[in-house]
Amino acid sequence: MFRTLRLDAVLIQAVIAGALSFAHLHDLAEAAGQDGWKAWAYPVSVDLLLVAAWRRMRTDAGNRDAWLWFAIALIASLGANVATAGLLDMNNVPPWLRILVAGWPAIAFLGGTLLAHAHPAPEPVAAPEPVAEVTVERAPELPPAEPEPAEGTPEPAPQEEQPEPVPAVVPAVAVPPALMAHAQKIADAHRAQTGRPIDAETLRTRHGMPPALADSIAPQLA
Repeated sequence: MFRTLRLDAVLIQAVIAGALSFAHLHDLAEAAGQDGWKAWAYPVSVDLLLVAAWRRMRTDAGNRDAWLWFAIALIASLGANVATAGLLDMNNVPPWLRILVAGWPAIAFLGGTLLAHAHPAPEPVAAPEPVAEVTVERAPELPPAEPEPAEGTPEPAPQEEQPEPVPAVVPAVAVPPALMAHAQKIADAHRAQTGRPIDAETLRTRHGMPPALADSIAPQLA
């Protein structure tokens, strides 16, 4: 599908201004002693410097060098337009203008090189958010079980019955909401894969959390 070509007033104005400025730069360079192809190379050099500075300004608005070289190229273009408007005798160009025209290629090369190798300022790196610390209390260790007597060993005299030790209750661990939500996602994925609820050992292996914390979270998962 072909797009309809629409005439834009701004685009037409830019083409007219560029053509006139190009011709004025050529006439000024030719009057300053640059004949032949050299007179046509000057307007090309000015326009290229303008484009390079404009592109650098768009990618890095805070680059002062880009604004400086854009202003230099714009002054060169406007100066040629004013000089060829009858204010300057084109048959008798002053020596300072001849020197300026002759030294322009070196100036344009310097500006283009600095613009091409300029690097944008690095963006500030945001400081990482502090990670909430989780305090895990370890359960008290149970006394080791007594070894069973070997065969042929006389049984010890019966002793008075002692009350059975009450198993230690694992203290509840305060679980942050973000950690609980992440554990719930792991449990949901495990249930979807296996069809069974996740146990504390699997939760500890997949999440990398301490055993006590996994034992506290696993019963709370749906």
